[in-house]
Amino acid sequence: MAKVRSMTTGNPAKLILFFALPLMLGNMFQQMYIIVDTMIVGKFVGVKALAALGATDWLNWLVIGLIQGLTQGFSILISQRFGAKDWKGLNRAMAGSIAIAGGMGILLTAMTLCLARPLLLLLHTPQEILGGALSYLHVMFAGCMALIGYNVFAAILRALGNSRTPLIAMIIASILNVILDLLFVLGFQWGIAGAAGATVLSQVVSGLICLVAVCQLPIPSIEREDWRPSLPLYGKLLKLGAPLAFQNTIIAVGGMAVQSVVNGFGVLFVAGYTATNKLYGLLEIAATSFGFSVASYTGQNLGAKQYDRIRSGMRAASRMAVGTALIISALMFLLGRSILMLFISGDPSEQQMVLSISYRFLCIMSAMLFILYLLHVYRSALQGMGDTLVPMTSGIIEMVMRVGSAVFLHSLVGQDGVFLAEVIACTGGAVLLIVMYYRRVSRLC
Repeated sequence: MAKVRSMTTGNPAKLILFFALPLMLGNMFQQMYIIVDTMIVGKFVGVKALAALGATDWLNWLVIGLIQGLTQGFSILISQRFGAKDWKGLNRAMAGSIAIAGGMGILLTAMTLCLARPLLLLLHTPQEILGGALSYLHVMFAGCMALIGYNVFAAILRALGNSRTPLIAMIIASILNVILDLLFVLGFQWGIAGAAGATVLSQVVSGLICLVAVCQLPIPSIEREDWRPSLPLYGKLLKLGAPLAFQNTIIAVGGMAVQSVVNGFGVLFVAGYTATNKLYGLLEIAATSFGFSVASYTGQNLGAKQYDRIRSGMRAASRMAVGTALIISALMFLLGRSILMLFISGDPSEQQMVLSISYRFLCIMSAMLFILYLLHVYRSALQGMGDTLVPMTSGIIEMVMRVGSAVFLHSLVGQDGVFLAEVIACTGGAVLLIVMYYRRVSRLC
């Protein structure tokens, strides 16, 4: 039977850390199968295929971010009702979340399949990689229901203090993805579309595992009347989820604008930029894990009116996040060049050019990684306390600063302007979140 965990009693640092550790492992496995996709495509299909994969990054993240934002918003209400021990309200919130997510999945599938090609053209995707990029997106977007299924069920489990089941689901999905990658890409020679197919099938499996766990939760089960549509409930869920979905959407729009600038530097630059972006997803794992942990922690303690615990928990979470970021940054400076070579193929001159681009980008990002970690922690704290508007505003700031930096700096300092855009965007968003967190918590404590 799936377990739940109350975070309203006990040592805050231990609760946050031990809740985050399974998430880190789960996210690591999730990123590993994204990295395996990239490695297999880059090594065995070629540099152009790697560039095609990179050309889809922000469009793919647009859909993932929208879904994650929506379901993370739903989990806020679920964690608050769990903290308040409102079992009837909890079940209705869970049922409403699943219903809205299902409808959103159908809508997203239809829209993204229709818009994939126009958006790639809008981003000035080079013609030599357009076909591969489009094939990858068509398969990924056809699997939107699998993606939204995993995210909504995993969000419910995390809101109830269960980070173990999403970890198990992700481990199994990751192993399956590697096997299917090798089969589809190397065995069947399906190329970049095969890598996408492996990812979608793996997401189906992870979603089913989380669904089974939700059905076995040790709380009063969802009854038929809990599924009855309720406009006030749906409105409350969307009020929490829509700003987070919009926040991720505008961040993705900013990323697409940067991708358009990146595409203008040519296929080799796109390939180098892609290699670091895929690796950067691995570096961000602990940040997102601390974020999910903090969101559940603050949400449950707000519901239980344990306001002092919110402040003490955030102090512990911030220290752990910064310490983790500094360790990861040091490792990247030492080992980054060797790791990046795992993604790169081609003749020696191409390899060296792509590696040079990738490693420079990685060093710039690693030097300021602690800012990204603080951004995730403070954004999630506000979300857990039910404030989704400030995080949304921070997303707007990120978009404006990311696009502005990429557009204007690249004309002044060349390629480094594109690399610096990410650092500048994270810094702007983090400053707002930190200031607003302390203003909000001062009213509670």
